[in-house]
Amino acid sequence: MSTPGTAENPLRVAVVGSGPSGFYVTDALVKTAGLVAQVDLFDRLPTPYGLVRFGVAPDHQEVKRVTKVYAKTAEAPSVRWFGGVQFGKDLTMDDVRAHYHAVVFTTGAQTDRRLEVPGEDLKGSHPATQFVAWYNGHPDCRHLTFDLDTERAVVIGVGNVAIDVARMLCRTPEELAKTDIADHALEALRKSRVKEVLLVGRRGPAQAAFTSSELEEIGELADADAIARPDEVALDPLSKAELAAHPDRQTDLKLKMMEKYAAIGEGTKAKKLRLRFCLSPVELKGDAAGHVRGLRFVKNALVAGADGSIKAQATQTFEDVETGLVFRSVGYRGVALPGVPFDEKKGTIPNDAGRVVDAAKAPVVGAYTAGWIKRGPSGVIGTNRACAVETVKGLTADVAAGKVLAPSAPSRDAVTALLERRGVKWFTFAEWTKLDAVEVAKGAAAGRPRVKFTSPDEMRAAVS
Repeated sequence: MSTPGTAENPLRVAVVGSGPSGFYVTDALVKTAGLVAQVDLFDRLPTPYGLVRFGVAPDHQEVKRVTKVYAKTAEAPSVRWFGGVQFGKDLTMDDVRAHYHAVVFTTGAQTDRRLEVPGEDLKGSHPATQFVAWYNGHPDCRHLTFDLDTERAVVIGVGNVAIDVARMLCRTPEELAKTDIADHALEALRKSRVKEVLLVGRRGPAQAAFTSSELEEIGELADADAIARPDEVALDPLSKAELAAHPDRQTDLKLKMMEKYAAIGEGTKAKKLRLRFCLSPVELKGDAAGHVRGLRFVKNALVAGADGSIKAQATQTFEDVETGLVFRSVGYRGVALPGVPFDEKKGTIPNDAGRVVDAAKAPVVGAYTAGWIKRGPSGVIGTNRACAVETVKGLTADVAAGKVLAPSAPSRDAVTALLERRGVKWFTFAEWTKLDAVEVAKGAAAGRPRVKFTSPDEMRAAVS
């Protein structure tokens, strides 16, 4: 048979994961000049958009508008979306080899890294991703509960996800009611007794990973003051030298904001969002019922690492904090997929510029990856576009060189017939479009962007 990529022999590609990276890969494939590609997007969940729907904070609606671009990609005649199809169960690697020339894994980084300290698994100690998924209405997390009957919560980490969690805990019910937060989370947060949230970083303010826009936002909360300690936002000699040698406008902006927060003292609002630096958790302490009741931190000094970076080094000074609720947000990692190579240390699929490689570093024919599962959790949503383009460039080069799979049953109908035989009831993009319209209409009636369905059964009922 001729080289795939023609009208007579279209290049058949499966994309596993329909978050931003999955759509960027799909878009790059169908827009490659001189290539006829048919792409099937698969997602374990019954809704598309991944991180945009379940990771972006409910009060960041402007970020979610990118889904309009993804929808145009999904509606292309050469693209099909299959919601509610789980790779490894409903569709296997053997199925991919039988029906596609290539597969691209874009499943993201779905879990949190651990603190690896005593007491981490006490009740009331949670991965930040669980809380984010809960308030965003993720079907897997809608039944979770969080003890909001405590006056102080601690968020360990100073990235954008950490600051999102802290901000959501500090929003008023009135502020939250204007977002697309899941109904169950809105009701729980209405009753929250949390009055103080600590956002804690192991290094200094110059090393904080959150963006200046996220930092500015916590200074504009309706009934919560953003507060910092003057001694902790004052730059250490190493950070001063680093900024002098490598000026960075964003870091300068953040430092000025944190100095402003340090100058307001305790503020006047009912809630307090405290930025803390140079602290590392060493132990979570619990009560007789196994519930977290406190945290012990060690004070860190900043030192120069062997690689020239600024590192945190523990001192002999400790600080104890009472709390009944702890969220860890110290990094994210991907989850292994059945039959696909996986780097347990990095939490990614091992690859060479997007080409999946095995333990011997040899390319796995027909297998590719993009996004956070490819490179680790870095960058913003738009960063995934360039990452996807790099992967597609390698894939199309392999097509030209004849280094892709030779499926025995490459027709589009063969895949749907396979899923039907297995009793898989998938969601189509047309059904998602209908569900989307229902959510938006329910939201409009309540003065909100949308009211989300969180149960797959409810979603099925809404579109049938």
